[in-house]
Amino acid sequence: MQLDASVVICAYSEARWDDLQASVASVRRQNVPPRQIIVVVDHNSALLQRACAELPGVTVLENQETQGLSGARNTGVRAAQGSLIAFLDDDAVAEPDWLQLLARACEDPHALGCGGLIEPVWLDGAPAWFPEEFNWVVGCSYLGLPLTQRAVRNLIGGSMCIRREVFASVGGFRSEIGRVGKHPVGCEETELCLRALQRWPGRVFLYEPTSRIKHAVPGSRSRWSYFRARCYFEGRSKALVTHMAGARDGLSSEWSYTLYALPRGVVRNVLQVFTHRDIYGFARAGAIVTGFTITASGYITGVFHQSLGRGKARLRQTVIY
Repeated sequence: MQLDASVVICAYSEARWDDLQASVASVRRQNVPPRQIIVVVDHNSALLQRACAELPGVTVLENQETQGLSGARNTGVRAAQGSLIAFLDDDAVAEPDWLQLLARACEDPHALGCGGLIEPVWLDGAPAWFPEEFNWVVGCSYLGLPLTQRAVRNLIGGSMCIRREVFASVGGFRSEIGRVGKHPVGCEETELCLRALQRWPGRVFLYEPTSRIKHAVPGSRSRWSYFRARCYFEGRSKALVTHMAGARDGLSSEWSYTLYALPRGVVRNVLQVFTHRDIYGFARAGAIVTGFTITASGYITGVFHQSLGRGKARLRQTVIY
């Protein structure tokens, strides 16, 4: 027995070869195996040759589009044979029932796809100042997400399963947004989910926290400099998403997160200073406020650049005509 699902894993660096092997091995160990495992290598000929030689039984492909995660995922989608297409990060390891639980949630006829819980594994230890509300900075599930299966606006790219019909109807991931190598941008899966929900207003994406993966977080991503850069570029990415999808849909989840999850996080961490004698609670509370401010500044900067671009386009039209 196997699931009618294809699992796509995108890779770009030989430095993460051991992680890639572990990721593929975790998919092989699924309680109910997928129809197909696809590894897409993003413009790295040495890694492509090694993957072809050392990953037997895996469909190994080279990214056929512009360099970046969006193009690599689209290459995997085109090669996928399953009615469900699941995505797993190359530095993540899936629990044995990961795919089975995602596929089971997709049996709901209203479900366009389903995402699972992404648990961070801090390779150099979790920074004492890092707030769980900002786990999205390192590509993981954050405090504020539902604790039981629930409809969500968008999935997190490191662990998600989407119906093939979504791609057939609304297209793939847009290369204008999304990570390229180590450049800390994102939101390509958010934009895709918004496009799908606008196409099918009566359908949903689900979040199933019992479907779990463990995501490696290297020391380079536990530094304040990475936190700051990732927050800023998240804001820039959100500005581009709202430009494409509209502010109402593009910021619907962010309003709830900003008005409820973040204030509660500040209060919770400050209280821990007194209830748990954890002096770093002040640092985590400060990181929440600072992270929000940096993200908002990135968003405002992105909106300004979008408006400036539209203004220049109108000016060119005026000059031409």
